[in-house]
Amino acid sequence: MVGKTSEPQIPSEPAEAPHYHGHRERLRERFYAAGPDALSDYELLEMALFAALPRRDTKPLAKALLRKFGSFAEVVHAPVARLREVEGIGDASINQIKLLAASASRVAKGEIKRSIALSSWNDVIDYCRTGMAFADKEQFRVLFLDKRNRLIADEVQQTGTVDHTPVYPREVIKRALELSSTAIILVHNHPSGDPTPSQADITMTKAIVAIAEPLGISVHDHIIVGKGGHASLKGMRLI
Repeated sequence: MVGKTSEPQIPSEPAEAPHYHGHRERLRERFYAAGPDALSDYELLEMALFAALPRRDTKPLAKALLRKFGSFAEVVHAPVARLREVEGIGDASINQIKLLAASASRVAKGEIKRSIALSSWNDVIDYCRTGMAFADKEQFRVLFLDKRNRLIADEVQQTGTVDHTPVYPREVIKRALELSSTAIILVHNHPSGDPTPSQADITMTKAIVAIAEPLGISVHDHIIVGKGGHASLKGMRLI
C-alpha cells in the first residue's frame, strides 16, 4: 500500500512588526542623541509608558493624559483615582507614572540635602513646588534647618482637605526644639492653584513667629505653592 505523502510546506512570511516599534527606536535614538529637551512632553510620557505597555502604541495614551491634566507635571502628580479615568490606564501604567513623580521629588530633595546651605532661594522654591504644587489636598510641611541653614529634616506636619489644613503652632515649635533646629521654613500648597495667602494663613504664620522668636528659632519664610506659581509671605512683607 502506497503511503500517504504530505504536501510540501511553504515557509510562512515573518510577521510584520507593529508600526510603533520603529517609532520607539527613533524616539530612543533622539532621546540619547539630543537629550530630553529635544522631546515634547507627550514623547517623554510615551517613553515612560514603554515598559508598562510593551505591546501597545503609547502615543495616543500619552496625548490623552496631557489633554485631561494639562501638563507633564500635572499628569505625574495626578491622583491615582483620576488617572484611572483615562481609558487604557491600568496598574502598570500608573506605577510608571508615579515612579516619575517619586523620582522628581527624590532628586529635588537630594539637591537640597547635598548643598552646604539653602543659599539659592530658587532651589528651595523648586523643591517645594516639585513635592506639593499638584497635590489634590492641602499639606502643611516644615523644613527644619540648623544654624548654618542646612536641612535637618523635611516633615509633613498636617494633611487636610482641598482647602483647609489644621495647623498647631506649638506643635511646630515643639518639633523644632526636638530636632535642635534654629530656623524653619513653613510650606503649604493651595490645590486651587492660586498661591495667594488667606487671612488664616497670615494669622497662623504670625502665631508661629510669636512662639518661635523668644526661643531663638527664626521663621525664614512661609511659602505657599500652587499650579499657578508661589507666594512668599516674607517677600510680601506679611511677616
